[in-house]
Amino acid sequence: MCGIVGVIANRPVASLVLEGLKRLEYRGYDSAGIATLSGANIERRRAQGKISNLDARLQQEPLPGNIGIGHTRWATHGKPNETNAHPHATKRVAVVHNGIIENYKELRAELEGKGCMFLSDTDTETIAHLLTLYIEEGLSPRDATAKALKRLEGAFALALLFSGDENLLIGARRGSPLAIGYGDGEMYLGSDALALAPLTNRITYLEEGDWAEIKRDSVTVHDASDAVVKRPIQQTSLSGAMIGKAGYRHFMLKEIFEQAGVIGDTLNSLVDPATGELQLPELPFNWKDLSRITLIGCGTAHYAGVVAKYWFEQIAKLSVETDIASEFRYREGPMPKGGVMIVVSQSGETADTLAAIHYAKSQGQKIIAIVNVLGSSMARLADVVVPTLAGPEIGVASTKAFTTQLVVLAILALDCAVKRGMITKDEMATHVKTLREVPSDINAVVQQHEQIRELSQSLAEARDCIYLGRGLNYPIALEGALKLKEISYIHAEAYAAGELKHGPIALIDEDMPVVVLAPRDALFEKTASNIQEVMARGGKVIVFAHPEGVKSINPKPFWSMALPDVDSFVSPLLYAVPMQLLAYYTAMAKGTDIDQPRNLAKSVTVE
Repeated sequence: MCGIVGVIANRPVASLVLEGLKRLEYRGYDSAGIATLSGANIERRRAQGKISNLDARLQQEPLPGNIGIGHTRWATHGKPNETNAHPHATKRVAVVHNGIIENYKELRAELEGKGCMFLSDTDTETIAHLLTLYIEEGLSPRDATAKALKRLEGAFALALLFSGDENLLIGARRGSPLAIGYGDGEMYLGSDALALAPLTNRITYLEEGDWAEIKRDSVTVHDASDAVVKRPIQQTSLSGAMIGKAGYRHFMLKEIFEQAGVIGDTLNSLVDPATGELQLPELPFNWKDLSRITLIGCGTAHYAGVVAKYWFEQIAKLSVETDIASEFRYREGPMPKGGVMIVVSQSGETADTLAAIHYAKSQGQKIIAIVNVLGSSMARLADVVVPTLAGPEIGVASTKAFTTQLVVLAILALDCAVKRGMITKDEMATHVKTLREVPSDINAVVQQHEQIRELSQSLAEARDCIYLGRGLNYPIALEGALKLKEISYIHAEAYAAGELKHGPIALIDEDMPVVVLAPRDALFEKTASNIQEVMARGGKVIVFAHPEGVKSINPKPFWSMALPDVDSFVSPLLYAVPMQLLAYYTAMAKGTDIDQPRNLAKSVTVE
């Protein structure tokens, strides 16, 4: 959830650490801070709020030193104020931390009993005092770290700085990602490769339980048993230029407009443009042998899985269980022998989804990971990785990651269907053709964004909103309501349109906007009936439908937009886009922080 950066060099590092934190601000922005060594002493600058506040403080109070660590925080333990901001430090140790130390209360009580004075409410400060205790007992920083790590329970990534040693950073990970970057006479540490992109393209990802001694010209990696191990150095194509706003006001709008391109890129990676043949990785199972798929995700990724449930069951005739990862992991449900779990995640680091993978593997399941970060923990745990080629997604509210996830899931469903003999190769080719047309259809939708912007002025005045959809577009209604909640803070709920009469219709009055998704499909007439039911009760109906559908609705709704008339198979991809634009422009009208909505972070690496 939080972002970590470390740099050890032969030049002042505070500005380098600060720039790395700016690239990680999507992971949390409750507070930020940097610690460096100035001579033998640890110096810190911290600030509540966004990194711009820390930047301003550093302008007034520069930090000297050629070794430093930094942190941008999404608060878990303790209020988001300067006292609780990282780095936490004693005279001996400074620490930044992503994750949660589950046994910190017991450790804190023990340390307070030995005279340690705590200044913050955080679990992280416990680590600094524990390390200090061991160092004052005579252990070296290396040995103190090895001993302390064995006492910590929970999920964490750590960067550690030690007074008196200007040639040592220590990084450690358990359940949270951490990457080491290699430079020319200097080394870097970061929560992900994006933080290090302008500094290096040579990256080592620490594996579960690893900790590393980092010096200016060398790295020594230890596994959980403290044995020295080798971890591969990988080349990454990320660069600082890839994460600019490119003239858009917000990353989210830029990423909405990028969808046509990245959907095309993802399709081209999965389908041979010349032959139309699918190009999936080799799967360690036979689709014909499966009785059920388990599809797991959180938030938007979960809704992608719900769309895929319709695809697999309707086209491939294969039963699919979908669940939210945080619920699935605790149900401890039985899983079919030789079964398959498909996990969906933008970051590949979502804590609950990772826990679900571990449970599924203990049940003998094969794992397919659909992720946007190839070096992520999920990618390394999975039997097969099918990447989305969305590129870096900086806006906290997912847009292009979601639609590229849908593309991958659609291709998997088609592969499953044709290999199970449920569709012919010609039928598969027809579906692939409709997928190939999606980028141009999305471009047609985003060209109408000004119309949605005008509508948003009215929607911004609402306190509550209802979304309705049927079939494949019921989960898109769920996703639309989530987007509106995330960035505009308007309370929104989504329902399967057939459920309207089973309770939600009681909410309808002249002040209630009702957003309806009505593509051309077998359920359109039923959806049109729901529209009439809402209008009869005075509801302000906002309709997104195919052109003939818009014309057929009488009396006319409060507002409507005609979207390209597409095959129902690909309608979720198309109808997701106006849901994103509607949420974006409503948030604009309300003046909320779109790229960094309150209380949210991009990568949820704690429960």
